[in-house]
Amino acid sequence: MLKRLFDVVASFVLLVLFAPVLVVVAAIIWYRLGRPILFVHERPGLHGRIFRMYKFRSMNAAVDSAGRLRPDAARTDAFGRWLRSSSLDELPELFNVLRGDMSLVGPRPLLTEYLPLYTPDQARRHDVRPGITGLAQVNGRNTISWEEKFALDVHYVERRSFLMDLGILAQTAKKIVFKSEVANDGDVRVEKFTGSVASQDS
Repeated sequence: MLKRLFDVVASFVLLVLFAPVLVVVAAIIWYRLGRPILFVHERPGLHGRIFRMYKFRSMNAAVDSAGRLRPDAARTDAFGRWLRSSSLDELPELFNVLRGDMSLVGPRPLLTEYLPLYTPDQARRHDVRPGITGLAQVNGRNTISWEEKFALDVHYVERRSFLMDLGILAQTAKKIVFKSEVANDGDVRVEKFTGSVASQDS
């Protein structure tokens, strides 16, 4: 109850404080990339329920000679990379927190196609609301393996507390300010999860 109350109050306050930033970033995206301004994607949330997650769009819609979208890396320019490295692309997720789809802190919402690939233990990451940041994000983020990320997610589910959330938020702010491990889950260098070795052998 305390966690949800904190999420609602904090996300509302942050949306008010960052309103000018939201407007400026949206205007730049509209000017440089056109519409849509937001990237909307379905992600699994609490108990695996699907919700629509909102982020600022960071890639253009360039296509190849066959009319197919070019690879992510080819569609991400310097502005898009800066938007991601600054984590400003994730500001619209505060609306998801306010709606109750997400929490400020929790396992990151990943692709729906990963759902059948989790081991039973890894699937426990969906026992709580997904978060804008989480234990895995402040302990290596994309520099650690998927298995290590999921182990941290499950550790959070088992040991979560309000004080832990405050600590994760403080560490997240520090990493953003000092540009440490800020590549997000949509970073073009992140390899897709194809299942753990244990689950593939079973």
